[in-house]
Amino acid sequence: MHRKAREPSVMTRFIFFRTQQALVTVFLVTAIIFVIIRLVGDPTHLMLPPEATEADRALLRDEMGLSDPIPIQYLRFVGDLVQGDMGTSYRFRRPALDVVMERLGATLLLTSLSLGVGTLVGIPLGVASAVRRDTVVDILAKGVAIFGQAAPPFLLALLLVRLFSVELRWLPTSGYGSFSNLILPALALGWYSAAGILRLTRSSMLEVLGSEYVKMARIKGLPAHVVIYKHALKNASLPVLTFMALQFGILMGGAVAIEAIFAWPGVGKLILDSISNLDYAVVQAAVTVSALIFVGLNLAVDILYAIIDPRIRLG
Repeated sequence: MHRKAREPSVMTRFIFFRTQQALVTVFLVTAIIFVIIRLVGDPTHLMLPPEATEADRALLRDEMGLSDPIPIQYLRFVGDLVQGDMGTSYRFRRPALDVVMERLGATLLLTSLSLGVGTLVGIPLGVASAVRRDTVVDILAKGVAIFGQAAPPFLLALLLVRLFSVELRWLPTSGYGSFSNLILPALALGWYSAAGILRLTRSSMLEVLGSEYVKMARIKGLPAHVVIYKHALKNASLPVLTFMALQFGILMGGAVAIEAIFAWPGVGKLILDSISNLDYAVVQAAVTVSALIFVGLNLAVDILYAIIDPRIRLG
């Protein structure tokens, strides 16, 4: 009874501690990108006509608050961020957060489908590789995993464009609006995810297949598919599901290059375009929103693990 009384407070402290870590991570990310984007260049050179004088640029920098020391600018940014204000885009003449949220849907769509591709490819191949260990199936599956993790997504994207768009002319090279526009970028990004899911599924399945309860299920004469999918895969799925949740945030970061190659109007392409135009507010807003999503997913996974396994929160 004494342990039950303490358990909620332990869980509460665990969530509070993890939330603190998540907030610190977000602010560190925003601080780093805040400094880096200001070292790239001066946006007043793009905002004013070529004939503008240095005095005109200095006046505009004062109006935008860019003449203040960077620590002062960052503290002002954090103060506005707490109030939900991430600044105004000078290029779009609109709140930067609104611009980012308009593009977020396209990135989430691409990331979700890419993770779906990785799941549909990675889990079945991982199970088959573990069940048929050291066979041709296992060798081919490990080859898929090695290629997926060794080849950068942008390289695979270029190869897919060359094959399916240039040579075969089956799919469009870029664009947005139809499912055919989504196939190549989802494959290019999903292959990397499939490789990680495949390897983790294989290793988890090999560990579970050697356990005593799986051996007992086989001794009882249960069909092979029941042993594999009902007993083994069910117990091997927890680390895979956790990895998939974390993979979603990783794929959002990897979508930057893919969106640029396929002209996909998501947050990644918005960040690249905004860096080229030195649109500070949009870059900061996009990176902050992406960091919040990634850190939020990590926090959710940590809490889920703590609920499932009390040893984690006690540790």
